[in-house]
Amino acid sequence: MRATMAALAGRAGRTSPHTVDAVLAVALTAFTLIWEANDRSGGWRGPDAVSAALTCAANLPVAVRRRAPLTVLLGCVAAAAVHHALGYRPSADNFSCLFALYTVVVQRPLPAVLAGAGLATALWWWAGVMAADGAVLLNAAQGLAFSVATCTFGLGNRRLADRNRRLAELTEQLRQEQEDRERRAVTRERVRIARELHDIVAHHISVMSVQAGLGSYVVDSDPRTAREALTTIADTGREAMEELRRLLSLLRVDGGGSGDNDGGSGSSSSGDNSGDGEKYASAPGVGRLGPLAERLRAAGVPVDMRITGEPRPLPPGLDLCAYRIVQECLTNVLKHAGPARAEVTLAYGADELTVRVADDGRPPARPGASRGHGLVGMAERVKLYRGTIGHGPRPDGGFEVVAAFPLAPASGGSRSATP
Repeated sequence: MRATMAALAGRAGRTSPHTVDAVLAVALTAFTLIWEANDRSGGWRGPDAVSAALTCAANLPVAVRRRAPLTVLLGCVAAAAVHHALGYRPSADNFSCLFALYTVVVQRPLPAVLAGAGLATALWWWAGVMAADGAVLLNAAQGLAFSVATCTFGLGNRRLADRNRRLAELTEQLRQEQEDRERRAVTRERVRIARELHDIVAHHISVMSVQAGLGSYVVDSDPRTAREALTTIADTGREAMEELRRLLSLLRVDGGGSGDNDGGSGSSSSGDNSGDGEKYASAPGVGRLGPLAERLRAAGVPVDMRITGEPRPLPPGLDLCAYRIVQECLTNVLKHAGPARAEVTLAYGADELTVRVADDGRPPARPGASRGHGLVGMAERVKLYRGTIGHGPRPDGGFEVVAAFPLAPASGGSRSATP
């Protein structure tokens, strides 16, 4: 039984407005014909084929009132007026024009509404005149009241439909804007991930490549140097794996914090008890510039580190940004500058951090040639923290990159360990 009722409700919900209008038109016609056939009060002309035809002409057009409301209203009023003029019962065929008037109010502009209301009121007045019962004014007031009530109801539904339509448009606009924001967020995240992967892979692979070449060259003549090169390759590979693991853990971390256990067992080793916090804490910063410089020195690039001003803790994002800029610059020195010495300077000012990386290597072979994505990535990073960056050849040879970041005023006594 419930299934049958649900099916009937579903069919009713899928009923089209035109079907409803057709049923309404047939019901009005049938009711009027039955009424005229059974009502013998008054001295009106009895129902016949003409009255039946006029009744059908006055009521059946309601079935198409949504397609041409003003035309339907004119047809209904004209047929009803002829019906009354021929002496048939004047109280019949008057309500169909109200349904047509309602549709005119909902769909058509104000001039058409006023014209339709005038036609409907005139029909009711004409029916009152033809009734000849001495209540012409009362009948006219009744017709005016019916027309005003119909117009009021139609205008209310029209405003409601306009609000619903506007709400649907705003909802669609909001949905599109949300999708655009999501697409932009995905694009920004892809750019960020690509930048992180570039910095991680480019630096560590460059160091490992240089050390592998050195080790293969001296493996027979200088086993000690070859072992040191292999040790550097192993250390660099482990650091690259740690940074890649941190990046991947950020991509797949969930709200519960337990979905990142790759072991598949219910228990975790002592090294896993630190939780997800250490995955985030493992992001490098200026505090790890010392090991970075040591790795470059082992790869054959002398690196001098200098810190001026009063070092202090940096926001995590800015800390990582400064580290990545130094890492990218030193990687470029290793890859492109040839035999060169690099100098890294961190200058802490009252409200600014300046990062400077300079080398004395050879200039690019073609000054106009593309330098890849490194400088572009650094510029994007600096822009995120409202900083500025400049780069170019030095007057006395080599290349220099200078990035400046605004800082909050230093609080008294805050210091951090130098790299």
